[in-house]
Amino acid sequence: MHISKKNRIFAPENRSIVNNMYALVTGSSSGMGYCYALALAQRGYDLLMVSNEEVIHAKAKEVEALYPSCRVLSLVMDLGTASAAKELYDYCTANGIEVEVLINNAGVYHDRDFLADSPTFNQLIFHLHVVTPAMLTYYFGQDMVARHKGYILNMSSITDRIAVQRLGTYGSTKAFLSAFTRSVHVELKNKGVYVTAVRPGAVDTGLYSIRSSATKIGKALGYIVSPEHLVRRALRALFRGRASVTVPCVWNGILLFFVALIPTSLLRLIRRWNLF
Repeated sequence: MHISKKNRIFAPENRSIVNNMYALVTGSSSGMGYCYALALAQRGYDLLMVSNEEVIHAKAKEVEALYPSCRVLSLVMDLGTASAAKELYDYCTANGIEVEVLINNAGVYHDRDFLADSPTFNQLIFHLHVVTPAMLTYYFGQDMVARHKGYILNMSSITDRIAVQRLGTYGSTKAFLSAFTRSVHVELKNKGVYVTAVRPGAVDTGLYSIRSSATKIGKALGYIVSPEHLVRRALRALFRGRASVTVPCVWNGILLFFVALIPTSLLRLIRRWNLF
């Protein structure tokens, strides 16, 4: 398999890559992905941190400095292409990296009309949220079934049940992830592989255009959670074999209840009045 210069791996000096069990975290250069890497290192896993940003190498060094007993590898790879999942799987196979925990975290937040986006961006979001996580589950899932042990976590969203304007691509791709994860969870649990969908609401990762004062109020009320809190809840659900977890549960449940009551006619009026 050909790996471009950009898709290169970084390994600490004097450490060879051997057949150890790894946790693979996509989109782990910042935010929730970085928190997943830290939490899994704390649990004793060796890591493969993947991102499309060069800063992933520095982030891997940070994690290794905090957990020197863990082997931390980093890889720069664009996961927003049709062939990315196979390339990443082949890379791991070629380098003897056996993945016991797969965290499909890479993605982009989106809040825009579908037709207002470029074809390039629409292909990117569908690949990142649908094709790549599904195919990574397919490739690594087969190895996990053969070992009768493995864990796969897919990052969905509470927008998987919110069909409103400007969330057409984001919400629908997350809806796929939730439905897909539930199905594969049922298929694989008796084979020793746990598959979990995480459905976060508002998480304080800097992705949203929210004023700092509003963020403080939201966190005080429990409506906005920290990425560390989200990751703790998500990994607890994953290792306990749950099909899904919603964070925060109470506030999101209230929100989804009222959104479900909004008729399409009212959404059209809201659109006409430019309220959302």
